[in-house]
Amino acid sequence: MTQIIQSFSEISGRYGAALVDLWGCMHDGLKAHPEAVSAMQDFRAKGGTVVFVTNAPRPWRSVEKQLERLGIPRDTWDAIATSGDSARTAMFHGAVGAKVWFMGEDHDMSFFEPPEVIEDPAPIERVELEEAEGIVCCGPFDPHADPDVNRPQFLYAKQKGLKLLCANPDIVVDRGETREWCAGALAKLYTEMGGESLYFGKPHPPIYDLARRRLSALGKDLPTEAIICIGDGIQTDISGARGEDYDALFISGGLAAGATKTINAPDEHLLRSYLDEENQSPQFTIGHLR
Repeated sequence: MTQIIQSFSEISGRYGAALVDLWGCMHDGLKAHPEAVSAMQDFRAKGGTVVFVTNAPRPWRSVEKQLERLGIPRDTWDAIATSGDSARTAMFHGAVGAKVWFMGEDHDMSFFEPPEVIEDPAPIERVELEEAEGIVCCGPFDPHADPDVNRPQFLYAKQKGLKLLCANPDIVVDRGETREWCAGALAKLYTEMGGESLYFGKPHPPIYDLARRRLSALGKDLPTEAIICIGDGIQTDISGARGEDYDALFISGGLAAGATKTINAPDEHLLRSYLDEENQSPQFTIGHLR
């Protein structure tokens, strides 16, 4: 059974690095969580390394600017690994063709900036669905609309045999008190309809490979047991940690706050039921990152 803790400092001395989720852990989409900021600053002050590992479908530089706006200071982290960086590297290697139908919002357009690490990126052209060789999905056109509104386009795409590149495997996020759909919900629907979806963020291996490369670039080639994953997504952060054989700290006060009745700490009985239902067993659980 997971061990419920009151602060990250109770266990942080066991680890040299933390792979930390952003939305639901460090911020709520509108503002930073001050206690989470302090926890990461304290961990780094004691020699720990923090890599923010996020399913944001954008380059890490774009996420860095967002963190500044949200009030998460630079001394909170050492590196950032994004699903967007992992996915767009695949796109510029031709994973879904040269002509793509783009799903997302205006703020996602930085996805089409070639990564610096690719010397000869494939030319990518955004086209209408009828002309497309593949789909690039950074998110829904309207994050509040039911994903089912995309069924007609997805049926057409599936019949054409188009692959869908999912830049953010998250199903939902909570922006303040409002829940929004993410690209993962669209990819899930497309797959259920018989289409093929390609994933690059948590819980899938490519983003963890990217995170390890970020650590290596900092001179931190750590053994698996010296790394802990922290997140509120039970089927992204926690499932991904298990898949990579990392320890995990589950934030029950994020997406699962209602199911676990978390205010300061989760209801232990409800937490146990929730984890059993999700078939996950994180080593540790905390109400909120602090």
